[in-house]
Amino acid sequence: MVKAFVLINAETGAEDEILSALRKMKGVKEVYFVFGAYDIVTKIEADSMTELKEVTIRNIRRLDRVRSTLTMIAME
Repeated sequence: MVKAFVLINAETGAEDEILSALRKMKGVKEVYFVFGAYDIVTKIEADSMTELKEVTIRNIRRLDRVRSTLTMIAME
């Protein structure tokens, strides 16, 4: 099992729309609106690095109004 945290910068006013879309995505386990350098923090779990890449690059980064992301792979 591969786990990662994705930090997301959203366009102003798009946070609720993005949170809603993230909560429906396969592999997304937790989603939080946060204050600070990033707007949203998401916890992802996948069976492989390939699947993790799919969730982050093809799903999260392609959402409308997502400006940028930072993915941190968690180690146990």
